[in-house]
Parts: sequence; C-alpha cells; structure tokens
Amino acid sequence: MATKTAKKTTKATATKKKTTRRRSKVKKNLVIVESPSKAKTIGRFLGRSYKVVASLGHVRDLPKSRMGVDIDHDYQPDYISIRGKGDVIKELRKDAKNAKAVYLASDPDREGEAIAWHVSNILKLDDDQKNRVTFNEITKDAVKNAFKEPRTINMDLVDAQQARRVLDRLVGYSISPILWKKVKKGLSAGRVQSVALNLIIQRENEIRNFKPEEYWTIDADFKHGRDKFTASFYGENGKKVKLGNNADVQRILGKLDKKQDFAITKVTRKERRRQPQPPYTTSTMQQDANRRLNFRTRKTMMAAQMLYEGIDIKQGAPVGLITYMRTDSTRIASVAKHEASQFIHEQYGGEYAAVKPVKGKLPEGAQDAHEAIRPTSVRRTPAEMKPYLTNDQYKLYSLIWSRFVASQMTPEVIDTMNVNLEQNGVDFRANGSKVKFPGFTKVYKRGDEKDNVLPELNEGDQAQMVSDDPAQHFTQPPARYTEAALIKTLESNGVGRPSTYAPTLDTIQRRYYVRLVSRHFEPTELGEIVNKIIEKQFPDIVNAQFTADVEGKLDQVEAGKQDWVKVVDSFYQPFSKEVRDAEEQVAKIQMKDELAGSDCEICGAPMVIKMGRYGKFYACSRFPNCRNTKAIVKDTGVTCPVCKQGTVVERKSKKNRIFYGCSRYPDCDFVSWDQPIGRNCPKDGHFLVEKKVKGGKQVVCPNGDYEEAVQK
Repeated sequence: MATKTAKKTTKATATKKKTTRRRSKVKKNLVIVESPSKAKTIGRFLGRSYKVVASLGHVRDLPKSRMGVDIDHDYQPDYISIRGKGDVIKELRKDAKNAKAVYLASDPDREGEAIAWHVSNILKLDDDQKNRVTFNEITKDAVKNAFKEPRTINMDLVDAQQARRVLDRLVGYSISPILWKKVKKGLSAGRVQSVALNLIIQRENEIRNFKPEEYWTIDADFKHGRDKFTASFYGENGKKVKLGNNADVQRILGKLDKKQDFAITKVTRKERRRQPQPPYTTSTMQQDANRRLNFRTRKTMMAAQMLYEGIDIKQGAPVGLITYMRTDSTRIASVAKHEASQFIHEQYGGEYAAVKPVKGKLPEGAQDAHEAIRPTSVRRTPAEMKPYLTNDQYKLYSLIWSRFVASQMTPEVIDTMNVNLEQNGVDFRANGSKVKFPGFTKVYKRGDEKDNVLPELNEGDQAQMVSDDPAQHFTQPPARYTEAALIKTLESNGVGRPSTYAPTLDTIQRRYYVRLVSRHFEPTELGEIVNKIIEKQFPDIVNAQFTADVEGKLDQVEAGKQDWVKVVDSFYQPFSKEVRDAEEQVAKIQMKDELAGSDCEICGAPMVIKMGRYGKFYACSRFPNCRNTKAIVKDTGVTCPVCKQGTVVERKSKKNRIFYGCSRYPDCDFVSWDQPIGRNCPKDGHFLVEKKVKGGKQVVCPNGDYEEAVQK
C-alpha cells in the first residue's frame, strides 16, 4: 500500500514539473520603449504576459565621421548602429526572437515614430504588421486601451523626421568645415541654432546702437476729505502731453495754484474680466518655468520627462502624472474636462467652474497632434504628490496642475475706476482697481498683483494736491533675450518645433557662441564672427521666415502632402551653390592673440589671451613648445579671509557656476559659493558674504546669526 502511494506521489511530482517546464516556455509579448523608467511603469500595467524593455533612445543614426547622405541617389541616408549600442541591439534581437509578438511603444511624435522604425529595421519586422502602439499619457487605462488598437508604423511621420535629420546634416556638414578652415576647429552651424544666434546678435546690435531719450513724469499725492490717493500728470485741455525735459515740467507746475483745489471732472467705473490662459504647450511651459521657477530649459524638460514616464506614488504601479510634454496644442480631452469640472465644483464651488473653458489659439504651423500638457488626473493634487516628488518635480508639477485647473475656471472680475482731475487746463489721472471675484486666480496667479483702491469720488468733487514729485527718466534699450523670451520669439516666427528648443539653446552655449549673464544671453566674440560669415554667405540659413517655410514643408511631409526627397532637394540645390561660393570667397580669419601683460612662470615668454571652447584663457606664446595655461580670473580686491595674504578671485566650476577662492591657490584652499565683502560679522567675527536672494542681494554671516537688509 505504501509503495503504491509513493508511486502516485512520484508521478504527481513529475507531472507538476512537466507543467512548470511547459509554462516557462510560454512566449511573452515584447514591448520596446525608449527609457528604463518608462519600461518599468508600463510593465506593471501590462502584467506577466508582457515583457517591457528599453532601447535607451535611438539605436541607429547617421555616422559622425562623414556626411552619411547620398546626395546623388535621392539623399538616401546611410544609417549605422550607434556606437556603444551593440549590447542593447543584441539583447533586443534575442528578446524579439523568443517573443510571441513585438510591440513598438516609443513616444507619440516624429522622433518616437523614427525610433520605432529603426528598431523595426534592426529586428527585421514586417512593415505591414500592426505593431506600433502610442499613448498620450502613461496611466493604466490609457496604456491598456492603446494595446487594443495597434497600428502600422506611420511612414509619413518617419519621412518628416528623416527629412529634418538629412537637412540638418547637409547644413551642418557643409558649413562646419568652412568654419574650421576659415576660423578655428570645433565650430558648427545648424539651421535652427543659426537663427537663434542671429536673433541674439540682432538684439545686441539694437542695444549697442540705442540712443536714450529723456522724458519726465509728475506723480502727485491728492487729498479728498481724509482720504489720500495718487494721480499722475496726463496732459493739457484733455489732450495727452509728453514732458521732454525739466523746462516742460516747470512750465506745467507754473500753471498750478497749490492753494486751489483740483476739480474732479470725470469718474469712469467699469467691470473688467480677465480670462485664464489655456493649458501649457511645450514652449509656454518652458517659458513659465524659466520666468517663475528660474528653471533652465533643459532642466524643465528633464523634470517633465520624469513626470510623464512615471512616479511611484505608493498606490500599486508607478503612474505618469502628466500627459506627453512635447506638444504645440492646447486641446484637452473631454474626459479630462469633465473630471476638472467635477473637481472645481467640489473644491471651490460651482461659480468657479467655467461652462465654456477658454480655448487657446494654435500657433501657425502647429500640428495639434497631442493634447496640451496637463495632469493625468486632476485629483492628484500637488500637495498629495509632494511626498513622492523631488523638489524640482514638485515645483513643475504644481505649475502644470494649477495652469490646467485655472484654464477650466471662470474669469477674474475686477472693478476699475478712472478719475480725471483738472486745474487751470492741466489734467491729472488716477486709476484704481479692486478684485470683485477672484475666479481662476484662486488657483493660478500671474504675478504679485495688489488692489489699488481709490476713495469714493464723484464728478463735481474737489481734491487738494498735497505734494508733487517730478522725476527724470530715460528710455531703455530692449532687454537681452532670456531663455523664455528667445523660445517665445522662435515660436512666434515659426522656427523650430517643441522638441528642438532645448537642444538648440544648449548647442549655442556649448559652442561658446553665447553665454548666459544674469539669465540673459550675450553673444561672444566667436559667436559674432560665425554669425557674420553665415549671414553673408548663407543669408537663407539665418532668415527666420525661410526657416519657418522649411518647417512648414516638413509639416506637409508629415501630413502626407509632400515628398520628403523633393523638399530636401528644393533646399539643397541653391544651398550647395552657396557652399561652393563660400569656400572661395571667405577669407581666413586670424583670431589674434592679445598680450596678457605678464610672462610665463615656466619659460619666461610673454603670456597671451586665447579663445577656447569655454571662453578666454591665458596661454604661453611659445605653445606648443610650452603648454603653460592659466584661467582668467576676476579679482574682487577683497583680502582672503583665511590666509590674509592673497585676494579673493572669481572662478568658474566645471559646470560653469561662479565661486570664489584665494588667488594663492593651491597654497591657500579657501573657497566659497558666496562672495566675501571684506567685513566681519559684528556678532561672532566670521567673515560676511554677499548672497543672492529674490529681489537683489543680502549681506549675511555664513553661521546664520546675522543679516543685513536687502540691497535693492
């Protein structure tokens, strides 16, 4: 009996092992995305029957060592596997071989479509196979619904991306060698970056050529009963008058009798409605993050990418908190509108929920392929998500969330009051405003705006001028571009697309064509030399309208209305003639070295100032026989607080961040992120530093027990 039982047990165990072995051989569906974090998030949504892996971005590209475009055969690109991606490609092929089916789930834009096509080619997948899956947000429902309706790869999207890549390669690999020969090695030129550089230099020239004009204003304090208010000079006899100099001011003041009251001749009361702005597109998000959060464009896109790909909020699988962040559309899905409306009713009341939310106007050339950038669920409030986000992620998510919620809310209602005051033909005007109903500003404020409440005034009343304050002013030159302002200008000119702004700004800085000074772009000497050559020899490349027209043709390729080869050919034929002319006409530019005014410590030869990749530096004039170099530092003149022998100099870190150190380094290793000012703390004797704060600078003690008022 015992033997029979043992045999049964052995047989059952063997059967179980066979079943387990059989189960382990069951093939899974393979899903290929770009990034590991996206793979991790999607993998948890899809379950065990799917294996999700990452291609780590592009797997094929044009070769770096040569043009890689066959101009004589319809501009066919010669794609090669990207160096360093061999192991990734090997694993993808292995996984695809063992898979039940392969799905390509890269991002839902031109570049994402091109990545899917390249992966498909490497894996030798059937072009007619419905294996392309796209979703605008990485949430469980969106991902699962996308896999219910896979499609074939959209070759119009791929061709549009190929055309852009080929055009950029033709421009870069044609102009750059000319710059190498005529100026110096390591320079580059590109379609969009050349326009951006040209805009910065045009603005710099406007500033240099600007001639300030003098003008004056007269502000005055008035009194009506016990109430005081301020008004400004407007004109004479109801007509606006400009005050060009002090003589004009004195003439006006001479007409006034300080003992005589002003008559209130007109009071206008109105109700003004201020509409909320539409939800973010890529460019408006980058602009707002730059203005409000002081985020660089690259930093904004990195934080947005992480919010899109998925955050672990400790509620099961990680979830994408925002929709796809490369978009030029302000369109919102109806389900998101409905959820937002419910949320606003519950949290703020029905009077705050818009019946017809504001619709943004699409910029010229916008494709409207995706929704605006919005939270995937409005119920995931920034406060609730804060514990799971980094500081940068939280700040950006708060901005995106509040802008979206505000776009679905009612307008702000403001009561305005305009008062005209007159004496002896001289007119002053006072403007007041008071928020009657906050509307969308309950969630999203555009700035630190305050009420300016005027006293109750009526036509026929009298007001006494208490004091007058004439002030001299001069017109100011246009401001240099910030990252936000440059992106706005590029977009308004139709130059570039959502995915190009960040890399464009990054490139012109890495090439040292421009530098950021106090958050504003300034062109370098090198940038001006390069721009001058391109502007003269390749006028179309720096022409914003021409570049915008090319972008429009690429959009037509995407829509299937143009052949990409014809678009490239129509650009290249006249461009190639300009390249030939430039090779003959551009004279070699000698980058003359300035004398530094000191001698080399090693060989005694004069030191000179040279231009390098990261700016100017000191080098020995006997280079390459003597390779002595020194960084150019700015001496603050403050005695080193540690050694008392050297002075504090301004230096730059590898990441181009300014810090302060002793001129006797390495003998003295004093360093500080904040600039010492040459005084000691009256409380503990520690040296004081000047720290940047919002609104200016502040003198503080690093020990934290002393600070002086902000210097405006």
